[in-house]
Amino acid sequence: MNDLVLTNARIVLDDSVIHGTLIARNGIIRLVEDGSTQAPGAIDCEGDYIIPGLVELHTDNLEKHLMPRAGVIWPSIPAVLTHDAQVAAAGITTVFDALSVGDLEEESVRIETLRSTYDAILEGQATGALRADHWIHLRCELAYPRLIEALEPLMNHGSVRLVSLMDHTPGQRQYRDLGQYRKYYSKNHMSWTEDEFADVVKRRTEQQAHYSAKHENIVLNMIQGRNMVLASHDDTDTQQVEHAHRIGVTISEFPTTQEAADAAHTRGLTTVMGAPNVVRGGSHSGNVAALDLARTNRLDMLSSDYVPASLLHGAFMLHTKAGWSMHKAMATVSRNPAKALGFGDRGSLKAGMRADVVRMRAVDDLPIVRHVWVRGERAF
Repeated sequence: MNDLVLTNARIVLDDSVIHGTLIARNGIIRLVEDGSTQAPGAIDCEGDYIIPGLVELHTDNLEKHLMPRAGVIWPSIPAVLTHDAQVAAAGITTVFDALSVGDLEEESVRIETLRSTYDAILEGQATGALRADHWIHLRCELAYPRLIEALEPLMNHGSVRLVSLMDHTPGQRQYRDLGQYRKYYSKNHMSWTEDEFADVVKRRTEQQAHYSAKHENIVLNMIQGRNMVLASHDDTDTQQVEHAHRIGVTISEFPTTQEAADAAHTRGLTTVMGAPNVVRGGSHSGNVAALDLARTNRLDMLSSDYVPASLLHGAFMLHTKAGWSMHKAMATVSRNPAKALGFGDRGSLKAGMRADVVRMRAVDDLPIVRHVWVRGERAF
């Protein structure tokens, strides 16, 4: 039998924190109780926190390993393995790798590496090479002319469980401020004269008008009858949220304003914000601060987005900066995303759940991941 016994720990449950012991056998939690044990093989956690394994629903971290330097494309399988190691070290035991299907930028690494990355993730799953439990989140760029052609071959695998609808056309949503749009792409060494920039905005607005609504309808038809969750992306106002709700969206990813977050809450959508937004104290795009949404109870989940280590850090800051209880803060990165994605076997530390467990210690208000177990097996 494969036993895991963690004792002398502060165990974060759904509604409280206890000082106690967790026992798992063959990858499943069997017992969580108050008090310590001297059982043979028990690991003395020295008062560290034991929290559920983190559930990440939207990470772009893999892209950095696919292109570690401008113009350099790295082989997909080594890139996936490196990404997986970073994820596990961050305490993430269930991860949805966000693959962008399409891009508005020509010669995009996202377009070039999409299929090979998808295949590499599935190969890592099949061979048991991955530490974390990997799933696929397909991000559909609705204004991308070849979206449907690229999407169709990816939809049939059971690992595809989350689909999001994106539109990065300048002048709306995340880039409603054209200055922010221009600033963001200048970081990628893209520069335009005033006339060139006006032409870019004009062409992409026309592209949106031609493709976005048509592609949205096709994607909605494609997910019918499949075990998939639908998310919207960068909602800015009530009208956009109401549209998302009408078409079956259940997750609102990164609303850019308080108005959109309020509307999502009213209509029962689950709201996810970027953990880097929490850690940095605000949005890199000038949008609403995640801590402001937390203080108005409009925040349900966090995503590490582009920094895996930010997920636990951001959740801990909800406890230390927003005044949330520890169990409420940790639910944003465990129980809540597990529920939103339809998982009933993870996200909580209680009997019958997967033994996805993280040992964490706080040092000067910084959470440090010490050990990680996935299905009771040491992953970090």
